[in-house]
Amino acid sequence: GASMAQGHGPGHGPCCCCGAAEAGGGGGCGAAWGLFLRIDRQRLQCLNERREGSGALVFRAWEERGDRAQFVESDDDEELLFNVPFTGNVKLKGIMVMGEDDGTHPAELRLFKNIPHMSFDDAAREPDQMFTLNRDLTGELEYPTKIARFSNVHHLSMHFPKNFGAETTKIFYIGLKGEWTEAHRHEVTICNYEASANPADHKLEQITPQTHFIS
Repeated sequence: GASMAQGHGPGHGPCCCCGAAEAGGGGGCGAAWGLFLRIDRQRLQCLNERREGSGALVFRAWEERGDRAQFVESDDDEELLFNVPFTGNVKLKGIMVMGEDDGTHPAELRLFKNIPHMSFDDAAREPDQMFTLNRDLTGELEYPTKIARFSNVHHLSMHFPKNFGAETTKIFYIGLKGEWTEAHRHEVTICNYEASANPADHKLEQITPQTHFIS
């Protein structure tokens, strides 16, 4: 029996995904939607949210997508814009958007990759991909991304320009499906540092022969 205790993995039935989500492995419906764990929450932004911090609530576990107490509503008009930085590089494969069965449900989604701190003015540019959304109350609709275009994403902006006719837009859940890899950006900074330190190295070389001469 002891060996079985560890085998609580993906093969344990379709929705037992707690272990699989952590390992980033396949198997289990929830595991595929685990990218919310890779969002840099400190830097996550939602523009035009009525209640501050509510935009962050819609990025949660797939198993909790039906929690109607957590949602974001737009403020001045029907537009919402999310700036979603990741803690590494993401290959984004699919998106899910849940709302209500009325005019507040978003009707369109425009995706932009790797443009941090986007504003509504920035969102006027051509998106990397656009989706016409259908009303989804239960989390049944998955919108597949052009994976080749979204294979190296460290920042995702999601612009919801319009809804189905209400004055404000409400979103209950946004699911992000894909793969995450750790960013190796610190290596880049080390290289830059070494490059800028070169002049100092040359000075040292010039001093060294004199030191030998004295000894």
